[in-house]
Amino acid sequence: METKGTNLFIVDDNKLMVETLKQYLQNRFGASMNISTFNDGESCVLKVDKQTDIVILDYYMEGKNGLDVLKAIKVINPKTEVIMLSSNENMAVAIESFRAGAKEYVIKGADSWKKIAKLVNNVVTAPIRLMVKELSISKQLAVLLMVFFTMGIVVFCVMQIKK
Repeated sequence: METKGTNLFIVDDNKLMVETLKQYLQNRFGASMNISTFNDGESCVLKVDKQTDIVILDYYMEGKNGLDVLKAIKVINPKTEVIMLSSNENMAVAIESFRAGAKEYVIKGADSWKKIAKLVNNVVTAPIRLMVKELSISKQLAVLLMVFFTMGIVVFCVMQIKK
């Protein structure tokens, strides 16, 4: 899956929800987002690779549940950011998702799509992630560059204050 832009997967067994969320995100992010949809975890896991940036994943699905899919995704590509989406408000389920590597746990409801769009935007625009993706440098080098950049700004500000 060698493509430009951000590769995002939506995985949920509710086909209407998947298509509606896909349309919402496409309207929000445009051509910069390559969105693939899946109605079961097994087909998603078959398509996940090193180019998969974000997966929005339902916790409860027929067949392989979201937690099993999350664990499989993290084995294939630990850098993939997974946002768990569930109607379950049980804190233990959320904690279990975080322990398995989920970045966020969003409860389905009135504002869940806005929250998902904000989370996706945060992932896409994160400076370190952008440097890794756009400049093809290692994550460690990107972190080092951000530290030096930040230190440079601090030193510049201190020098201006001393003048």
